Amino acid sequence: MGSFRRLKDFFFKHKWSYIFGIIWLLSVDAAQLAIPRILGNLTDDLEKNILDKSGIIKYVFYIILAGLVVAVGRYFWRMYIIGNSRKLEYHLRKQLFDHLLTLSPNYFNTHKTGDLMSHATNDISAVRRALGFGIIMLIDSLFLIILTLYMMINTTSLKMTIIAVFNLPIIILLTRNFGKTIYNRSRIVQGAFSNLTEITQESFAGIRVIKSFVQEDLVSEKFYQVNEDSLRKNLDLVKVSGSFRPLLQFVFSISLLITIYYGGKQVIVGNISLGNFIAFNSFLALLNWPTRALGQIINVLQRGAASMDRLNLILDEKSEILELNDAIDLNEIHGEIQFRNVSFKYPNSNYNALTDINFTVEKGKTLAIVGKTGSGKTTIVNLLLRLYDISQGEILIDDMDVKNLSLKTLRENIGYVPQDNFLFSQSLKDNIAFAFDEKVPDKKIYSAAKIAEVYDNIMKFPKKFDTILGERGVTLSGGQKQRTSIARAIIKEPPILILDDSLSAVDTETEEKILNNLKDSTKDITTIIISHRISTIQSAHKILFLDNGQIKERGTHEELLALDGLYRDLYEKQLLEEKIKG
Repeated sequence: MGSFRRLKDFFFKHKWSYIFGIIWLLSVDAAQLAIPRILGNLTDDLEKNILDKSGIIKYVFYIILAGLVVAVGRYFWRMYIIGNSRKLEYHLRKQLFDHLLTLSPNYFNTHKTGDLMSHATNDISAVRRALGFGIIMLIDSLFLIILTLYMMINTTSLKMTIIAVFNLPIIILLTRNFGKTIYNRSRIVQGAFSNLTEITQESFAGIRVIKSFVQEDLVSEKFYQVNEDSLRKNLDLVKVSGSFRPLLQFVFSISLLITIYYGGKQVIVGNISLGNFIAFNSFLALLNWPTRALGQIINVLQRGAASMDRLNLILDEKSEILELNDAIDLNEIHGEIQFRNVSFKYPNSNYNALTDINFTVEKGKTLAIVGKTGSGKTTIVNLLLRLYDISQGEILIDDMDVKNLSLKTLRENIGYVPQDNFLFSQSLKDNIAFAFDEKVPDKKIYSAAKIAEVYDNIMKFPKKFDTILGERGVTLSGGQKQRTSIARAIIKEPPILILDDSLSAVDTETEEKILNNLKDSTKDITTIIISHRISTIQSAHKILFLDNGQIKERGTHEELLALDGLYRDLYEKQLLEEKIKG
């Protein structure tokens, strides 16, 4: 049970609910144990011919009373214990989700989405079953076994009870051996389910690519193989867990046959009364449930333990990006940015993504970064946002090392438009106002949309800004998604604005309008623009040309053209491409 140690605070917080639930559970067991004794006394009175009408009414009343206790008790133990298991499911799912939000982006680069979804659904449900019905069955079984054995000894004799329950050591041995196997196979099953979830999620997310390349058959075959692997591993588990309960039932049935044979002889010779024999067999029948339940208990608890171990691996994961204990919280920053001798390599990489990067962007100025794909442009932005931490050097904002700032201060003061332009399955209004917890005035949303040149497009939709987007904003064109993402960054009115190749899907006329709008509305904002198109960045105050993670050239557009180097070469190629297109 060490797998569940992490949940001790939850159990302590809800201890009284569990205690009340267990009390009601035990009251149900006590009422059930009273019924065989009532039937035994009824049989003895009937055999002695002393049972009259008032006696029958008395026994009927006792049985009805026991039934009522069982009914009421079952309701309350379900409310307390099963209710707590649902609260635990909520608590654990929230804890997992909140923890995942704290992890650095690199964690998600190395862990599949489907696997994480499996943890949040299947594994947590397995833990909930283990700590709901698993606890009920465990306590119920132990209490029934102990109290039933006492009642059996008290009703007949120790000798007859030992004969009846000779199978308990065998059951304990079987339980121990089967438990280990079920645990190991449960972990394998959960891993197979993760693979199944991953391929399903990936296939649906990429359905347009699959269809455009006519790869339905290939994807279907791949899904068939993963699905068949999951089935095979589940069947391996079922073979063990499914054979466990029948095996326990068989062992129990043997003891029942021996008891009937031996007990019947004792009744014939007069050592025990017929009523006691009936009561004894009723008690023995009550042992049938906890004996069979042991198999299910082991199955449920071991599955839950295997799932909890998988969850613990995630919850024990530490973020690579850590705040200092005395991190500085600021209401606002001015926006001056400095990179000093910055070098960086991605985790598990042998090569530097950036080497000896030095530059300064003054408040209200625009820095443009241009270069080939993979030259390190986006990496600079990732380091500024502390999505990764640098290997050496310093990154300063307003002469303060970004590592000394709280992550909240740093990221709230930066408006970032990433390359992938991710939009949520919400309304356009909610997507643009995503950065705010409180309700944002419509006027402010409209203003941001106008600056991003997406307002007119949105107003043509039937529901305008209340239009609900499809998954990842699929109902919008590429250019509309980019402009909506720009509006989402602009509405924050941040001291620092970063546009990471966020105009690549718009035409040059719209691009020019957006840049002019930004120039008018971001006079006091420090802006970093990353682009492949020189037309996008030629009016920047400073331009960096990156190649293989190093700054090869720097200056204004005119200064770089005068160098007659890499920048000019790229510029002339793009001019030639435009002439050919024209």
